Amino acid sequence: MAGVPVSPTRVRNPLGSHVAVGKGLIAGALATATGLGAGALQIFAGNPRGWAASAGDPATDAAFAQRCADDGLLAFVHAPYLVNLGSPNPQTYRRSVDAVTHNLARAASLGAQGLVVHTGSCVDDGGYETALRQVREGLLPLLDALDGSGLRLLLEPTAGQGRSLCARVDDLAPYLAALEDHPAVGICLDTCHAFAAGEPLGSADGVDDTLRRLVAVTGPDRLALVHANDSKDVRGSLKDRHERIGQGHLGTDAFAALLRHPLTDGVPFVLETPGGVAAWREDLALLASLRDA
Repeated sequence: MAGVPVSPTRVRNPLGSHVAVGKGLIAGALATATGLGAGALQIFAGNPRGWAASAGDPATDAAFAQRCADDGLLAFVHAPYLVNLGSPNPQTYRRSVDAVTHNLARAASLGAQGLVVHTGSCVDDGGYETALRQVREGLLPLLDALDGSGLRLLLEPTAGQGRSLCARVDDLAPYLAALEDHPAVGICLDTCHAFAAGEPLGSADGVDDTLRRLVAVTGPDRLALVHANDSKDVRGSLKDRHERIGQGHLGTDAFAALLRHPLTDGVPFVLETPGGVAAWREDLALLASLRDA
C-alpha cells in the first residue's frame, strides 16, 4: 500500500499540515487532518527529539493506512530531528542509520508516500567528502530495499546553518551523486529553508528560476513534497524560523507562484507553520485560494 496514489479525483496540489499524533494516529492525527479538510498530512512516527524507536501497533498502523486510502489522504512521515548521516560521531551516525531504517518501516506500514529526512551536516572542518561517503554507505542499502515499493526517501535541504551538506539547490547534485541518483530518492522543498539559504523565492521570477534549477540538478519527477512555510527572516539569513503564510518575508505572491507553476503540478503542499489548528485552517484556505485563483 505504501506510496500508492490514493486520491480518487486529481487535485492540482493537495494541501495539508503537519499534525500531532496526540491522542493517537486515528483519534489524533487523522481526526485533525480530516477536520482541516486536508488532502495531505505529515506526522512523526515517534519522538521527534529522541532516539527511542516507537514500534507502533500493526493493527493501528494498518487502520490508519486504510483510512488514508479511503479518504484520499496522502500521508508523509518525518524522521526525527536528531538524524544526521554526516555526523563525525560514530554513535550519532549509527543511530541515524537505525532511525531512518526504523522510520522507513513505519512509513511503509502507515501507507505513507515518503519519509522526509534532513540532509544533515558534516560538523567538522574538512569533513564534507567523508560525510557524503557516510550518506552513501548508510542510505544506499535502504534505498535498494525500497525498490518497487512506491515509498520514497525524501531529502529535505536545511536552511544553511552550521556546516550543512545541502542547503541551496545546487548542493543536491553531489548529494544525489553520492546516492547514485537512486530512483527511490525524492526531494522535499521547504520554502523557509530554501529562502533562508539564499534561493530567490520572494518573487515569481525567482520561483521560476529556483524550480527550473531544481529540475535541472535533480532530474524530472524528483520533487515530491513542498513544506509550505513563510519565513520570519530575510533571504539568506540562514535562520530556520517558520512563519504563517503571507505573514513573513516570502509573502503571498511567492506561494501563488509556487502553487501555479507547472513544475509543481500534482505536488502536495504541507504546512509546518505556527499557531495551531485555527491558524492552519486559515493558512490552508489562503493556499487554496492562491492555487485556485
